[in-house]
Amino acid sequence: MTNDTKGSINLRIEANTRRLIDEAAAVLGKTRTEFMVESARRQAIDVLLDQRLFVLDTDRYDAFMHALDNPPAPGPKLRSLLRRVPAWRK
Repeated sequence: MTNDTKGSINLRIEANTRRLIDEAAAVLGKTRTEFMVESARRQAIDVLLDQRLFVLDTDRYDAFMHALDNPPAPGPKLRSLLRRVPAWRK
């Protein structure tokens, strides 16, 4: 079995949106596909980084690391939650 490294995505879009994309792609000297793939890839990276990467100044970073290194003691709600049988085991 061979791994196909490329696939296709079929989209239905309004004619005005298609013309807008084509015009923007032409301005950059790109094909519609190149423009759309590059734009979608950049947006996907931004979304994932927004969910996984954050930047703190020195004071906030130190406070964050301190909180990670010194978590609060488990309270009664957490102890109760940890004693419960998970729903998938009932």
